[in-house]
Amino acid sequence: MKAEIHPTYEPIVFRDLASGVSFLTRATVTSSKTIEWEDGKTYPVYDVEISSASHPFYTGKQRIMDAAGRVERFNERYKNFS
Repeated sequence: MKAEIHPTYEPIVFRDLASGVSFLTRATVTSSKTIEWEDGKTYPVYDVEISSASHPFYTGKQRIMDAAGRVERFNERYKNFS
């Protein structure tokens, strides 16, 4: 592998703006904003609009689409076009 062509992989805090939850992880993304984490160290913080803490699929608050009703309405509407 070539030296010094890969991005740095460093600790960073991802802060979910929708729920206020923060995650400390490692990533190649950078940010000029910083935050003091629970361990007393300062890390760069990257704000995201949605994460697993606020996404409806992961929180169990997603709406279930009525696929069967849509298929029946479609078949009823276009049954004479065969």
